Amino acid sequence: MNDLEVLIYTEKRLVMPAVLETAEWETERKSKPGSFKFKCLFDKLGKFEEGDIVKARYKGENIFSGFIFSIQNDRDKIMSVTAYDQLRYLKNKDTYHYKNKKASDLIKMIADDFKLKIGTIEDTKFIIPKRLEDNVTLFDIIYTALGITLQNTKQMYILYDNFGELTLKNVESMIIKDIVIDETVSENFDYTSSIDKSYNKIKLVKNNEEEGKRELWIAQDSNNMKKWGILQYYDSKEEKEDGETKADALLKLYNRKFKTLKIKNVFGDTRVRAGASIVVKLDLGHAKISNLMLVENVVHSFANEEHLMSLTLRGADIG
Repeated sequence: MNDLEVLIYTEKRLVMPAVLETAEWETERKSKPGSFKFKCLFDKLGKFEEGDIVKARYKGENIFSGFIFSIQNDRDKIMSVTAYDQLRYLKNKDTYHYKNKKASDLIKMIADDFKLKIGTIEDTKFIIPKRLEDNVTLFDIIYTALGITLQNTKQMYILYDNFGELTLKNVESMIIKDIVIDETVSENFDYTSSIDKSYNKIKLVKNNEEEGKRELWIAQDSNNMKKWGILQYYDSKEEKEDGETKADALLKLYNRKFKTLKIKNVFGDTRVRAGASIVVKLDLGHAKISNLMLVENVVHSFANEEHLMSLTLRGADIG
């Protein structure tokens, strides 16, 4: 595979394995590290081991930088190698008690504590008054903070590893408008629409101890309540949160059908990673898609000078 270059940096040497069959690069939008998997022949002069750094490029473009976590050998001396990017270390558990921090500041703090390299970290702006996260994964700590930010600002941020640097970007800055998925490039697809995780009524409460009463904020969609029944989201309002703003943001986030589209083996583009948004135009028979959809998961496959990708996409505006 001349277009795919894989380099392994060991303590003693630089190894350039000859990749066999198909190599796969996978990214997930939330709570999962990026992975790179490939096979190669065992070479006693080019030994490598767990913990060594792997860098992969396709047609000169940087696609993956991470660390070998597992090596499997068979009797034919073929090695199956799995490497993960820095997000793998966010599976560590710890306890954090923080006050008056933005999610972006929290990510920088965790990266410093665990010696992770950071790149562009966009300012998430919303200040979280206080949180105690006890014996949970760093993924959970970070995504709780990003979730609170989303609930209060309607702004979604994507955390990913950009060739060896932790990166945080607003989802709006990851739109790729010149990639169009339609019937001419898709081999097969699977579409699902559901209200199983939908809410059409939001109720927020806060105990006002000084006045001895409970404050209440409600946002609801009466039309969808008639169609779906009452699907209620119940939560508390924290200090420094605006109850009306948070309730409205939650209603916008959850008062919709959740739609998932899985598409297999479309022509690959290395710019497409989890968290990016691409244009989809498909006629599903009972519904048509003609809008941007968010990439939840993407698996890039490189084999015999061919680059394909399989996508899991999410969107709200299929009609």
